[in-house]
Amino acid sequence: MNANNQLQLIAKREVTQLLDSYPEKPRERLYQLRQWVIEEAESLQQVTRLEESLKWNEPSYRSNVGSTLRMDWKPATPEQVMLYFSCSTSLVPTFKSVFREQLTYEGNRAIVSKLNQALPGEPIKTCIAAALRYHQIKALPLLGL
Repeated sequence: MNANNQLQLIAKREVTQLLDSYPEKPRERLYQLRQWVIEEAESLQQVTRLEESLKWNEPSYRSNVGSTLRMDWKPATPEQVMLYFSCSTSLVPTFKSVFREQLTYEGNRAIVSKLNQALPGEPIKTCIAAALRYHQIKALPLLGL
């Protein structure tokens, strides 16, 4: 963490209760993504507050300077978890331009994480960081990525 930044993390017990209710593989993947969200928030000087909540019964994260980021697993698609971004932002279209085939996408709203494939850490962390500081970078070409 940046020494000049103290992250205020507002975690909600209902989020971990929901995650704990999932089968092992999606639960582990979602906890990994959750950890990356927190770590990226801690590493960004401009992020001073991260609020975790349930939105549409999905774990949701919003920073003081970012766009909402959600994640979830659905029994209807048991082989994957989703990392959702606001479709009214340029986040996913920019990720497609920058990362191309390194990631799998669903339209302009999500990154798909297949449970039988390794999680591409650096691209995912970069996408998370972009969402966490979106309102500061949205005018930059390719969000400054």
